Amino acid sequence: MSVSKERITKETKIAITLRRGLEPSVINTGVGFLNHMLDLFAFHGHFVLDVQVDGDTDVDDHHTTEDVGIVLGQLLAELGQDKGAINRYGSAYVPMDETLARSVIDISGRPYLSFNAAFSKEKVGSFDVELVEEFFHGLVINARYTAHIDLIRGGNTHHEIEAIFKAFAQSLRIAMADSDVQRLPSSKGVIE
Repeated sequence: MSVSKERITKETKIAITLRRGLEPSVINTGVGFLNHMLDLFAFHGHFVLDVQVDGDTDVDDHHTTEDVGIVLGQLLAELGQDKGAINRYGSAYVPMDETLARSVIDISGRPYLSFNAAFSKEKVGSFDVELVEEFFHGLVINARYTAHIDLIRGGNTHHEIEAIFKAFAQSLRIAMADSDVQRLPSSKGVIE
């Protein structure tokens, strides 16, 4: 199943297609570091992404990064509509040399993000690292997940952010995976 969405504002024009798979992704956000992180997200989450963005990067990378997170979250919600036999919960620790990141996800229908990362520097190249939280906030709220993302140990800022993206993707892949038990993973009988 493939899902697609466009978002057009005065600040960005975004078209994203998302599906499960192992093929290479095509990503062009206009923000090199974000392209790299999305490629890692797709690879480690077992997703195939086609991302095309025309954003106001002449201002800065904020609108592009935040809006891509929003659209990706909406697509993940659509892709994961059938919750009848998913694991629901996923967690992953990812080391990246000296750094260590943890991500824990509940596909709960209750959007909440706990993001705890004290990055070593304010920028990676020209990318403002505060945008990492903006991206995940947009994604998590729109996907309607509960997510706890923690940078446990730091060092190199590129490694810190890369470990977070990889950990999030790994935990999401586990949470979305088919369960051995063919029933809705909720004692309430519903995931909203």
